[in-house]
Amino acid sequence: MAEQRVVPMFSYEDVGRAADWIAKAFGFEETGRWSDEGGRVTHVNMELDGGLIMLGYPSSDYQSPRHHAEICDQARAWSQTPYVIDGVHVSVDDIDAHYEQAKAAGATILSELENNTGIGQRQYRAEDLEGHRWMFAQPLLRLVSVPGTGTKL
Repeated sequence: MAEQRVVPMFSYEDVGRAADWIAKAFGFEETGRWSDEGGRVTHVNMELDGGLIMLGYPSSDYQSPRHHAEICDQARAWSQTPYVIDGVHVSVDDIDAHYEQAKAAGATILSELENNTGIGQRQYRAEDLEGHRWMFAQPLLRLVSVPGTGTKL
């Protein structure tokens, strides 16, 4: 497998709690966790099927998207759309099972499962516990007609 050259990095107010939640809701596995002298989790590496993401705590001044939308009219307005404003697209093997897992863990579902034939994927959008947005998708099967048989493969 080729080296992953683009790695999404997310900031969280509570990195440890976010990592635990992402593992439960979205199925990522933690591969490394670092804390400061006071015990605050400052960085977590996570993987899903070989794809790496990084979670970090930038400073006490940082506000998550959810927290920011609580105090800023413009950020609140951006939150009204179900689309991924800033976030990540993740390909999964079983979108239906993934959707159910995320929903059961309390993910805010921004758009229900749908077949997006325009780009050839079955997808849903979700928001995590601090308001970061994620799109999960699985390629749609392409059916090909076998000439003269009436069969589709």
